[in-house]
Parts: sequence; structure tokens; C-alpha cells
Amino acid sequence: MEWSAFKLNEQGLLPIVVQDVVSKQVLMLAYTNQAAFEETVASGEMVYYSRSRQERWKKGETSGNTQKVKGLSMDCDKDTLLAQVEQNGVACHTGNYSCFDGGTIIELAGYKDNSMSILNNLEQIIAQRKADKTEGSYTTYLFEKGIDKMLKKVGEEAAEVIIAAKNDDKEELIYEASDLMYHLMVTLNQCGVRWSDVETSLKKRLPE
Repeated sequence: MEWSAFKLNEQGLLPIVVQDVVSKQVLMLAYTNQAAFEETVASGEMVYYSRSRQERWKKGETSGNTQKVKGLSMDCDKDTLLAQVEQNGVACHTGNYSCFDGGTIIELAGYKDNSMSILNNLEQIIAQRKADKTEGSYTTYLFEKGIDKMLKKVGEEAAEVIIAAKNDDKEELIYEASDLMYHLMVTLNQCGVRWSDVETSLKKRLPE
């Protein structure tokens, strides 16, 4: 893949969409110039061009959150690069795994879920409550109380699910299952586990 094959923007740069090679989650959008691109190919580590600092930027050089290249591909118009990476640590400077975690979800008219699943949306909201320490938020309260409180709630809600199922109460079962999933998602966040990690594990259980 030669640099001359790309169609560059007005600044002579090429945008790169960066994707987790395992979960397929989009991690960030960055830019590269010829020197950074050639260093990426030669080193096997993602190197970018910082438009704000106007200089070379090797991902993780100071933070340790490196990105090992697992695949590079050009789009059909030859003006965008897709990089599939093995992310070490987090991708975003805010401390989120992805630059799109905790971001504003744009609601489209007539669509309830948009492109993300409800669990991914919930994960973003939980992460934002943890970061912002929103006053009066039950989620913030759970983070303040810590893991023991979270685990107690998971146990309580699991018991409620069992009771509802045993009583053959469908409406109650749906309600309690929702409570269980919410408290489980809070616990996963506290333990540094992402929903995409669970999805990856679930996919391994699918039949070939």
C-alpha cells in the first residue's frame, strides 16, 4: 500500500478510522501524513499526525496506551484508512476506552435505538454518571458506596428474577430482569469490564 495511492485532504492528510480488532468497536478518528504512515507500516505501532500540535504523534508514547497494528485497509474512494488495532489500555485521553464512550447520543426522529444497542447506550450513561458524579443520581450513589453495595444489589435482583420466574409472572420477570441487567452493568464498569468484552465471550459460544 503506497502513500501515492491515497487521495489526501486539503492539508495533505489522510483520516484514519481506528477499530478494536476483537470487538470491532470504533475507538477514535485520527489523521496521518506520509511520514507517520510509513512509520506505522515499518514499526507495527500506530503513529499519527497531530493537527493541533502540528507534529508526529505516536499513540501511547507518553501514556503507555499503545495501539498494535493488526490490519490496514483503504476504502473504495481511497481517501480514508481503516486501522484495526490491538488496544493496550484506553484509546481516549479522557480515560474512556473509546473516544465515543460517554459522548452525546443523537436521537433520530422515528428511531428509538439508533445504531447502538440499548446496553451500549446504558454503558455510556453509567460511565458518564461515574465521571460526572451527578448529584442525586442513583448510579453515582452506587459508585460512591463501592463494590460491596453493587454486589449486594446484583444478588438481590437475581433473587427477584428467580421468584418472578417461579411465580410465572411475566411482567414482574421483565421488570426484575431489567433491574438485574442495570446493576450488573454498573458492576462490570466498576471492575473495568466492558460490555463488548462480554459480547466477545458470548460470540465464542455460538455454533460454528
